[in-house]
Order: sequence, then C-alpha cells, then structure tokens
Amino acid sequence: MGGKGKLWLSMLCLLAAAVQGEDPYLYYTWNVTYGTIAPLGVPQQGILINGQFPGPEINCTSNNNIVVNVFNNLDEPFLFTWHGIQHRKNSWQDGTPGTSCPIAPGTNYTYHLQVKDQIGTFFYYPSLGLHRAAGGFGGLRVFSRLLIPVPYADPEDEYWVLMGDWYTKSHTILRKFLDTGRSIGIPQGVHINGKTAKGDGSDEPLYTMIPGKTYKYRICNVGLKDALNFRIQGHPIKLVETEGSHVVQNVYDSLDVHVGQCFTVLVTADKDPKDYYMVASTRFTKYDLTTKAIIRYTNSAGPASPELPPSPVGWAWSLNQFRSFRWNLTASAARPNPQGSYHYGQINITRTIKLANSVSRVQGLRYAINAVSHVDPETPLKLAEYYGVADKVFNYNTISDEPPLDLNSITKVPNVINATFRDFIEIIFENHGKTVQSYNLDGYSFFAVAIEPGRWSPEKRKNYNLLDAVSRHTIQVFPKSWAAIMLTFDNAGMWNLRSEHAENRYLGQQLYVSVLSPGRSLRDEYNLPDTQLLCGIVKDMPKPPPYSS
Repeated sequence: MGGKGKLWLSMLCLLAAAVQGEDPYLYYTWNVTYGTIAPLGVPQQGILINGQFPGPEINCTSNNNIVVNVFNNLDEPFLFTWHGIQHRKNSWQDGTPGTSCPIAPGTNYTYHLQVKDQIGTFFYYPSLGLHRAAGGFGGLRVFSRLLIPVPYADPEDEYWVLMGDWYTKSHTILRKFLDTGRSIGIPQGVHINGKTAKGDGSDEPLYTMIPGKTYKYRICNVGLKDALNFRIQGHPIKLVETEGSHVVQNVYDSLDVHVGQCFTVLVTADKDPKDYYMVASTRFTKYDLTTKAIIRYTNSAGPASPELPPSPVGWAWSLNQFRSFRWNLTASAARPNPQGSYHYGQINITRTIKLANSVSRVQGLRYAINAVSHVDPETPLKLAEYYGVADKVFNYNTISDEPPLDLNSITKVPNVINATFRDFIEIIFENHGKTVQSYNLDGYSFFAVAIEPGRWSPEKRKNYNLLDAVSRHTIQVFPKSWAAIMLTFDNAGMWNLRSEHAENRYLGQQLYVSVLSPGRSLRDEYNLPDTQLLCGIVKDMPKPPPYSS
C-alpha cells in the first residue's frame, strides 16, 4: 500500500471512529480449508485461508478493533495466534492452547482483538500441532494513526516477504515423527511468499519497482526451525522498524532474521534498470538451503545476474548485527510512553528468572526449559484459573527461577510461572546447546538488553544496554551463549513464552506466565467473553461472576 493508500485508509478509520464513537472496527471472514500448494515445486496438501496461501493480509491502524470470524473446514481442531499482538487485558484472544479451546472441525469462532498502542510488522499463524508446516499464515501490518508522524517518508508501495524453511512431508507425518520420538529432520528447501524462483528465465517477478522510488519491505521468518539471511542483489537495505519499534535507521547489506522475527526495511530503486534477485538462505546449519525471487524494475532491460550475493559466515557476525540495533528514541509512536520517556534502565529489578533449554531422550524425544517439559492439559490454563479450578489442572511454579544442575532429568507437566502484577523482571535465556534458539513472549514487548557468549552472572549486567535497547517480542540465543530481556508484567492474563522452533515447542520447550491482577478489576483485565469456547472440566460448570469495576 502506497503513501496515498495509507492516507486514505487512515482517513476512513478516523471517519469510522467519529461515527461509532469508539475505535474503528475491521471485519474479516476466513474459511480455513485444505488445498494443493507447491512452495518447492512439489504439489502437497496445504492449509488455505479463503483459498489463499499465504493467507490474506490484515491491514489496520493502531487501536483498531479486528474481528475475524474463522470457519474451520479442516478435519481436526484449529486455532490462530496473532504473533506480536499484545492483546492488552485480553489473553482470551491470544489463540494458544493455554488460553483457548480449539475450534472444532465444521464449526466457527470469532476472534475480537485490538491492536492497542501498537504499530509495525507482525504475522498470524496456526498454533496447534504442526499446522504452521502446512501454511495458514499471513501478514498483519499496523499503521501509525494519521496524526502521529512516522520517521521516514511514505514509500511508493509496500511489499511482504514471508519467508521460511519448508518440508515437503505433510504436517501430520511430521507430527507422527515427533510423537514417536523422531526429529522432523532437515527441511527440503526455503520459500518466499510460498514460492521458489526456478532461475531459468521463466519466472515472473514477485514485485516491480519504479526507478528512483523507495519501497517498504515487511520481512518475517515464518519457518519452523532455521534462521534465514535476507538480501537483495546490489541493493542496500535500510532498517526502520523491528517488531513494533522504530529503530535507528542503519543500512545493511543483509539481515539475519531468526524464526518468528520481523523487520521492516526501505529499498530504493536506484540501480541499473534490470531484474534483481531477492535471496533468502539458511544460517548456522551444516546444510545450505537458498531460495530467490525476482524484483523487476519497470524499465528492466535485462535478466538478473546468476551470481547471488553470499551469505555471512558464522554467528559472531549475527551477534554484532544484533548489537547494532537501537531503539529510535526521538520518533513518535503508538506506545504508552512516547518520546522514549520510559527509562527502563533506571527501574529496580524485583525478580530474575534464568531459563536454560535442554533436550533429552530418556522419555522419548523431549525438549525442556529448566528441566520442565510442557504438556498442554485438556482444559486451557486460563479457563481453569478463571473458573477457580487451577489446582485440578496444573501447579504454579513447578519450574524454578534457576536451572537445576541436572537438565536431563525432565518432568513432563503443564509449565506455569506465577508472576506478580506490575513487577519489573529480568529474564535470562541460557543456551547450553550447539544450535541457535529463538524465543517469543506473547502479550508483551520486552527490552532486549544483551546477548553474549558464555554463561550469565550478575556482573554481566554492566554490559546491558540500559538506554536504547529495542522493544520487541522475540530474542535469539546463540550456542553456548545467553540473552537478557527486561520487562514489566503489567498485562494481566495467561501468556505463552515459547521456543519459535516448531519441534522444540511441540515437544515441551515452552511455558506460560500467569499474571493475575490482585484487584480482579476491569481496569486490569477483561471478563471471559460470552462467546468463548469451553472445554475440559469447565465445559459444564456455571460461569463465574464477572468483574464489575
């Protein structure tokens, strides 16, 4: 969407708000079905939304209400989660197994979410099983409101780059592998927007650019396990936003995008008039999988060069790139504390939680955090808590704030941390393994203050960026390294902290953070929606009295 289109959309939103007396509503109806797709040129069964793969994009403006009526026409239960959307006071709409009963085959459910005080590039995807391996994902972009200036000129147009590794085996076969103690193994390739260019001269351009114009590319890694490096032949890319935060506008030759991460960049069409390849390739792996897509100048006079720009080598390069990311403190934005007034580095830490990942084959293949491997109970955790029967479904704080000495003696239980409302907390991720990790926290953005090699200790805090660390919702952890994040648990609800690697998450490398408001007040959290699906032990229980004030 170009600058004029964005202006027109914002004007419509403002008009709608004036008519309704509240923030505007956007309505979507999605029909989820199976269909034939071929991201790597091999026909296979995929998950389509309204017949599309990737699914339809959601275009909205900060504070919009988004209503999505989902009809599940698959042969198994289904859920969507809205990756990076914070759902302020409303974890009911998060769409994870810990908050929501699945949408049964042949039925529908309507999500009602609000992109409250957010801007940026996000995506949605199916949260059950390994559905994401079959598709069902799409882009979700949140524009700034019309009167809030953006720290760059409106681009000529906007383009999505939803890239990821891909398996030609079905999601049901991959799930059976995991259920029987096998790994899903090595992916067969990489796609961009569900396609792979052949490079034989028959490819149509994915996107076109007018000479001299600047374009916005919204880049997300929607894959299952592999970090990807993104680059465009001969074109530097200017980073302007990361997962909801405007950043200092550094220029890069390429970007490492870890699983679940999103970046927004600007690209100017100021090179020779011809075709160019957009390239995505795996990082930190023994195998090298690469895909490409054509970007064509409108006055193109020749094909793209077959010589692709090389990918960086090693993870030290990627670590240094992370350290170069800085929050733009002078930019206006849709955030509760504008102009960088939230001085997170001056707040006292009330709790430090150190989390270490591990893998074990003692009880079959399982992944864990602090030796606890999460399993989803039949009753969603949030519903059990709301109905006052949490003690029949899970125990709080089975996991400790420190990793045990023996990370291989794994316990398989629902993994829930109890966090005190509005406490300012430090979370350390320690990766003792040999593969890079990627974590996401629902319901929040956090300050990614440090990533360093070795083990964490309190004196490492002197190396934290306590001034302008980017506020985001994913963090990578390199092998034999640690990462530190800081945040205030001010969003009441039940929130999923998970590995973005599908195999790890499915086999237990995740937990939930229960943030309870002591006041049980509507000021802090919304009531259970009347339309919420019920299942498990709460299905036939009387509904608890609602919060009244």
